[in-house]
Amino acid sequence: MEILINAQQVRVLGVLIEKQRTTPEQYPLSLNGLTAACNQKTNREPVMNLRERDVRDALDALQEAKLVREHAGARVSRYAHRLNDALGLRFDFSDAQLGALCVLMLRGPQTPGEIKNRAGRLYEFADIEAVERTLIGLADGNRGPYVVKLAREPGHKEARYAHLLCGPVSEAVAPIEPAARIEPAAGAGAAPPASDGVAPAGHSALDKRLEELELAHLELSEAHAALRARLDELESIVVAYTGEIVKT
Repeated sequence: MEILINAQQVRVLGVLIEKQRTTPEQYPLSLNGLTAACNQKTNREPVMNLRERDVRDALDALQEAKLVREHAGARVSRYAHRLNDALGLRFDFSDAQLGALCVLMLRGPQTPGEIKNRAGRLYEFADIEAVERTLIGLADGNRGPYVVKLAREPGHKEARYAHLLCGPVSEAVAPIEPAARIEPAAGAGAAPPASDGVAPAGHSALDKRLEELELAHLELSEAHAALRARLDELESIVVAYTGEIVKT
Protein backbone atom coordinates (compact mmCIF):
# COMPACT_ATOMS: atom_id res chain seq x y z
CA MET A 1 0.00 0.00 0.00
CA GLU A 2 1.54 3.30 -1.11
CA ILE A 3 2.09 6.25 1.22
CA LEU A 4 2.91 9.61 -0.39
CA ILE A 5 3.00 12.61 1.96
CA ASN A 6 5.04 15.80 2.40
CA ALA A 7 7.88 16.52 4.84
CA GLN A 8 5.70 18.14 7.51
CA GLN A 9 3.26 15.24 7.40
CA VAL A 10 6.18 12.80 7.69
CA ARG A 11 7.34 14.65 10.82
CA VAL A 12 3.87 14.49 12.40
CA LEU A 13 3.40 10.82 11.55
CA GLY A 14 6.91 9.92 12.73
CA VAL A 15 6.36 11.69 16.06
CA LEU A 16 3.12 9.79 16.64
CA ILE A 17 4.92 6.49 16.03
CA GLU A 18 7.78 7.53 18.33
CA LYS A 19 5.63 8.72 21.22
CA GLN A 20 3.40 5.64 21.07
CA ARG A 21 6.50 3.58 21.89
CA THR A 22 8.48 5.93 24.15
CA THR A 23 5.78 7.72 26.18
CA PRO A 24 2.66 5.51 26.00
CA GLU A 25 1.20 7.19 29.08
CA GLN A 26 0.86 10.44 27.08
CA TYR A 27 -0.36 8.81 23.88
CA PRO A 28 -2.49 9.69 21.88
CA LEU A 29 -1.06 13.23 21.70
CA SER A 30 -2.86 16.56 21.93
CA LEU A 31 -2.23 19.20 19.27
CA ASN A 32 -0.11 21.16 21.74
CA GLY A 33 1.98 18.16 22.75
CA LEU A 34 2.36 17.00 19.14
CA THR A 35 3.61 20.43 18.05
CA ALA A 36 6.20 20.51 20.85
CA ALA A 37 7.39 17.01 19.92
CA CYS A 38 7.65 17.91 16.22
CA ASN A 39 9.91 20.83 17.13
CA GLN A 40 12.29 18.91 19.42
CA LYS A 41 15.95 19.85 19.03
CA THR A 42 17.23 16.30 19.63
CA ASN A 43 16.54 13.16 17.56
CA ARG A 44 15.30 15.32 14.67
CA GLU A 45 16.87 15.97 11.27
CA PRO A 46 16.15 18.54 10.14
CA VAL A 47 15.04 20.53 13.19
CA MET A 48 11.71 22.17 12.37
CA ASN A 49 9.81 25.13 13.79
CA LEU A 50 6.20 24.23 13.05
CA ARG A 51 3.27 26.29 14.24
CA GLU A 52 0.13 24.64 15.61
CA ARG A 53 -1.61 25.68 12.40
CA ASP A 54 1.03 23.78 10.37
CA VAL A 55 0.55 20.67 12.50
CA ARG A 56 -3.23 21.02 12.26
CA ASP A 57 -3.02 21.17 8.44
CA ALA A 58 -0.74 18.11 8.42
CA LEU A 59 -3.16 16.23 10.66
CA ASP A 60 -6.09 17.08 8.38
CA ALA A 61 -4.22 15.69 5.37
CA LEU A 62 -3.13 12.56 7.27
CA GLN A 63 -6.68 11.96 8.48
CA GLU A 64 -7.97 12.30 4.92
CA ALA A 65 -5.37 9.71 3.86
CA LYS A 66 -6.56 7.50 6.76
CA LEU A 67 -3.07 7.47 8.30
CA VAL A 68 -4.13 9.27 11.50
CA ARG A 69 -7.28 9.15 13.61
CA GLU A 70 -8.65 11.64 16.11
CA HIS A 71 -9.73 10.72 19.63
CA ALA A 72 -12.26 13.42 20.44
CA GLY A 73 -12.42 14.04 24.18
CA ALA A 74 -14.49 16.26 26.44
CA ARG A 75 -11.74 18.88 26.64
CA VAL A 76 -8.80 18.21 24.30
CA SER A 77 -8.74 16.21 21.07
CA ARG A 78 -5.88 13.73 20.77
CA TYR A 79 -4.33 12.04 17.75
CA ALA A 80 -2.91 8.59 16.98
CA HIS A 81 -1.36 7.03 13.87
CA ARG A 82 -3.07 4.14 12.10
CA LEU A 83 -0.07 2.24 10.73
CA ASN A 84 -0.71 -0.69 13.06
CA ASP A 85 -4.50 -0.50 13.17
CA ALA A 86 -6.23 -3.84 12.95
CA LEU A 87 -9.21 -2.33 11.14
CA GLY A 88 -9.27 -1.04 7.60
CA LEU A 89 -5.59 -0.63 6.77
CA ARG A 90 -3.37 -3.57 5.95
CA PHE A 91 0.21 -2.34 6.15
CA ASP A 92 1.31 -5.37 8.18
CA PHE A 93 4.34 -3.52 9.56
CA SER A 94 6.22 -5.51 12.18
CA ASP A 95 7.47 -3.77 15.33
CA ALA A 96 10.99 -3.89 13.89
CA GLN A 97 9.90 -2.35 10.56
CA LEU A 98 7.93 0.40 12.28
CA GLY A 99 10.92 1.18 14.52
CA ALA A 100 13.38 1.40 11.62
CA LEU A 101 10.97 3.42 9.48
CA CYS A 102 10.36 5.85 12.36
CA VAL A 103 14.10 6.54 12.72
CA LEU A 104 14.35 7.31 8.98
CA MET A 105 11.28 9.56 9.17
CA LEU A 106 12.59 11.61 12.11
CA ARG A 107 16.35 11.65 11.42
CA GLY A 108 16.74 11.39 7.65
CA PRO A 109 18.95 8.87 5.80
CA GLN A 110 20.77 6.49 8.17
CA THR A 111 23.16 3.55 7.99
CA PRO A 112 22.06 0.21 9.50
CA GLY A 113 24.50 0.87 12.37
CA GLU A 114 22.92 4.24 13.08
CA ILE A 115 19.43 2.77 12.94
CA LYS A 116 20.39 0.05 15.42
CA ASN A 117 21.94 2.60 17.78
CA ARG A 118 19.11 5.12 17.56
CA ALA A 119 16.07 2.84 17.52
CA GLY A 120 16.67 1.42 21.01
CA ARG A 121 13.56 2.88 22.65
CA LEU A 122 11.43 2.03 19.62
CA TYR A 123 12.70 -1.49 18.99
CA GLU A 124 15.78 -3.36 20.25
CA PHE A 125 17.55 -4.88 17.23
CA ALA A 126 19.78 -7.85 18.06
CA ASP A 127 22.48 -6.86 15.56
CA ILE A 128 23.09 -4.96 12.34
CA GLU A 129 22.10 -8.00 10.26
CA ALA A 130 18.65 -7.83 11.89
CA VAL A 131 18.39 -4.20 10.82
CA GLU A 132 19.36 -5.10 7.25
CA ARG A 133 16.76 -7.87 7.10
CA THR A 134 14.15 -5.39 8.32
CA LEU A 135 15.14 -2.87 5.66
CA ILE A 136 14.87 -5.53 2.97
CA GLY A 137 11.29 -6.15 4.08
CA LEU A 138 10.52 -2.43 3.90
CA ALA A 139 12.03 -2.28 0.41
CA ASP A 140 9.77 -5.07 -0.87
CA GLY A 141 8.16 -3.79 -4.05
CA ASN A 142 5.14 -6.04 -3.56
CA ARG A 143 4.00 -3.97 -0.57
CA GLY A 144 5.84 -0.67 -0.92
CA PRO A 145 8.58 -0.02 -1.32
CA TYR A 146 8.92 2.23 1.73
CA VAL A 147 12.72 2.55 1.84
CA VAL A 148 15.60 2.68 -0.64
CA LYS A 149 19.33 2.05 -0.31
CA LEU A 150 21.53 4.99 -1.27
CA ALA A 151 24.91 4.70 -2.94
CA ARG A 152 27.69 4.46 -0.36
CA GLU A 153 29.45 7.74 0.29
CA PRO A 154 33.25 7.95 -0.07
CA GLY A 155 35.03 7.16 3.20
CA HIS A 156 32.02 5.38 4.74
CA LYS A 157 31.86 1.66 5.37
CA GLU A 158 28.06 1.41 5.27
CA ALA A 159 25.54 2.70 2.77
CA ARG A 160 22.66 4.78 4.05
CA TYR A 161 18.94 4.09 3.67
CA ALA A 162 16.16 6.64 3.15
CA HIS A 163 12.38 6.43 3.36
CA LEU A 164 10.23 6.92 0.26
CA LEU A 165 7.16 8.41 1.93
CA CYS A 166 7.76 11.74 0.15
CA GLY A 167 8.38 10.07 -3.20
CA PRO A 168 11.59 9.08 -5.04
CA VAL A 169 14.93 10.17 -3.56
CA SER A 170 17.05 12.29 -5.89
CA GLU A 171 20.37 10.71 -4.80
CA ALA A 172 21.77 7.76 -6.74
CA VAL A 173 20.61 4.47 -5.30
CA ALA A 174 22.10 1.01 -5.06
CA PRO A 175 20.03 -2.18 -5.31
CA ILE A 176 19.12 -3.82 -2.01
CA GLU A 177 20.56 -7.32 -1.77
CA PRO A 178 18.26 -10.31 -1.31
CA ALA A 179 18.17 -11.65 2.25
CA ALA A 180 20.06 -14.81 1.23
CA ARG A 181 23.12 -12.78 0.22
CA ILE A 182 23.53 -10.95 3.54
CA GLU A 183 26.35 -12.51 5.51
CA PRO A 184 27.22 -11.86 9.17
CA ALA A 185 29.86 -9.18 9.49
CA ALA A 186 33.31 -10.31 10.57
CA GLY A 187 33.98 -9.77 14.25
CA ALA A 188 30.31 -9.36 15.13
CA GLY A 189 29.86 -7.84 18.55
CA ALA A 190 32.92 -5.61 18.28
CA ALA A 191 32.53 -1.87 18.68
CA PRO A 192 31.50 -0.29 15.35
CA PRO A 193 34.09 1.85 13.60
CA ALA A 194 33.79 5.62 13.68
CA SER A 195 32.87 5.68 9.98
CA ASP A 196 29.58 3.91 10.77
CA GLY A 197 28.24 7.21 12.09
CA VAL A 198 27.42 5.86 15.56
CA ALA A 199 27.73 8.62 18.15
CA PRO A 200 30.38 8.23 20.90
CA ALA A 201 29.19 7.39 24.41
CA GLY A 202 29.59 10.98 25.65
CA HIS A 203 27.31 12.29 22.92
CA SER A 204 24.78 9.55 23.64
CA ALA A 205 24.61 10.59 27.29
CA LEU A 206 24.12 14.23 26.32
CA ASP A 207 21.43 13.33 23.79
CA LYS A 208 19.65 11.27 26.44
CA ARG A 209 19.73 14.17 28.92
CA LEU A 210 18.42 16.62 26.30
CA GLU A 211 15.66 14.17 25.41
CA GLU A 212 14.69 13.91 29.10
CA LEU A 213 14.50 17.72 29.34
CA GLU A 214 12.38 17.94 26.20
CA LEU A 215 10.11 15.22 27.54
CA ALA A 216 9.66 17.24 30.73
CA HIS A 217 8.83 20.27 28.59
CA LEU A 218 6.30 18.19 26.66
CA GLU A 219 4.65 17.07 29.92
CA LEU A 220 4.41 20.69 31.09
CA SER A 221 2.91 21.69 27.73
CA GLU A 222 0.31 18.93 28.06
CA ALA A 223 -0.54 20.04 31.60
CA HIS A 224 -0.80 23.68 30.51
CA ALA A 225 -3.14 22.76 27.63
CA ALA A 226 -5.37 20.75 29.96
CA LEU A 227 -5.45 23.58 32.52
CA ARG A 228 -6.22 26.15 29.82
CA ALA A 229 -9.12 24.01 28.58
CA ARG A 230 -10.46 23.63 32.12
CA LEU A 231 -10.23 27.40 32.75
CA ASP A 232 -12.09 28.08 29.50
CA GLU A 233 -14.77 25.64 30.61
CA LEU A 234 -15.10 27.34 34.01
CA GLU A 235 -15.20 30.75 32.36
CA SER A 236 -18.10 29.63 30.19
CA ILE A 237 -19.94 28.39 33.26
CA VAL A 238 -19.37 31.68 35.10
CA VAL A 239 -20.52 33.75 32.10
CA ALA A 240 -23.66 31.65 31.75
CA TYR A 241 -24.37 31.87 35.49
CA THR A 242 -23.86 35.64 35.73
CA GLY A 243 -26.06 36.07 32.66
CA GLU A 244 -28.85 34.20 34.43
CA ILE A 245 -28.46 36.49 37.48
CA VAL A 246 -28.72 39.62 35.30
CA LYS A 247 -31.88 38.29 33.65
CA THR A 248 -33.57 37.71 37.03
